[in-house]
Amino acid sequence: MSSRANSSPSCLGPNGAGKTTTLKLLSGVINPTSGAASVMGHVPWKRENAYRRRFALVMGQKNQLWWDLPAQESFRLHQQIYRIDPQEFQRTLDELSDLLDIGRLLTQPVRELSLGERMKMELIAALLHSPDVLFLDEPTIGLDVVAQHNIQQFLKFYQRQRRITILLTSHYMKDVAALCKRVVIIAGGRIKYDGSLSGIIDKFSGYKVVTLQLAEDQPTTGFERFGDVLDIQPPNVRLQIKRAEVPVTLAAILAQHTVADVAVEDPPLEKVIADVFSQVGDRDRADQELSESQELSYEI
Repeated sequence: MSSRANSSPSCLGPNGAGKTTTLKLLSGVINPTSGAASVMGHVPWKRENAYRRRFALVMGQKNQLWWDLPAQESFRLHQQIYRIDPQEFQRTLDELSDLLDIGRLLTQPVRELSLGERMKMELIAALLHSPDVLFLDEPTIGLDVVAQHNIQQFLKFYQRQRRITILLTSHYMKDVAALCKRVVIIAGGRIKYDGSLSGIIDKFSGYKVVTLQLAEDQPTTGFERFGDVLDIQPPNVRLQIKRAEVPVTLAAILAQHTVADVAVEDPPLEKVIADVFSQVGDRDRADQELSESQELSYEI
């Protein structure tokens, strides 16, 4: 892995797929049993100080701040650990505090902060030494919609301004859609996809969602012959139609029905990702069953 400008990849996968383990490996928290990895020319689990000064790890379910002390006290500890110049430290702290709008909270004990406020403090602690790579594990887990949006906007702005690499794991598809252009899907400890966000839909979704707004007094029955009916709320009908068949199917519908409006959309990203995990799980189970069958035949 190299630190590339304007890079914000995301790592997706079901529970137990290996997302958090991947971040722990790349940050040197744990050692692999086999295989190799390199980040900015460093082997993470060698835990070289030269590498540790160049990355930061934020885990949504773990705290790095002292619970009963104001966050600014933990920040001063980080200053000493990373040997940050006092003037540079204060300048960076002021900048991050302004961007996240938490200056008034720096003297308040961490235990008195809301979950969203604590996550902002965690991000400041991680960014005080200006890392080249930021690992984020479920950074918006448990946050309300407003807090999620604020964190997303900050990360997008900071990454664009500082040109750092951010590797994000998340179950929350809006995080991915808002922040990431590149996506890596992990299932069963293996990479199943590595490419653009839009490419996931092109690769794994074989259908489009077509919403028809029928003209007044038009019947909403009989649409099963055009595709899978997802929903009927007169005068609207939603269909799932194979991608390759959309033009011909729409022409047939318009020839037989009076339609006031029509919308053709990709399925929701959450649905596509869920389908990917389901397909991968089915294939893995089939491979396992085949392997067990072969072993049984051999033993007999």
